[in-house]
Amino acid sequence: MANATQNRPLSPHLTIYKSLPTMVMSIVHRITGGALYFGTILVAWWLIAAAAGPAYFDFANAVFGSIIGRLVLLGYTWALIHHMIGGLRHLLWDTGRGLDKHVSTKMAWANLISSVVLTILVWAIALIFG
Repeated sequence: MANATQNRPLSPHLTIYKSLPTMVMSIVHRITGGALYFGTILVAWWLIAAAAGPAYFDFANAVFGSIIGRLVLLGYTWALIHHMIGGLRHLLWDTGRGLDKHVSTKMAWANLISSVVLTILVWAIALIFG
């Protein structure tokens, strides 16, 4: 029996497959979903700080207003928008549309480009009117 397990073929791994836009967007969709858990904890912390009083709220705003805090918020914004657009893409797929190889590849690129553009737009509006 030990010899039978040694002769089994190995399953292909990510190093075997060619990276395709749809595959990369699937992986990024999962990563952004995980990042949203962390970001939502930060949003909850900010809301708790607002309820705790002005001194603690000022501290939380100072943390989010720092360069590192703003980079984290920028990443959270992008993850939120990217995950939302990816979810809309999956919702479209659930209807049976957009499953063609070329269409799904174009949708993957559109997901990436639109998420970056919308994130820049959200931050530009926030900086102008904020």
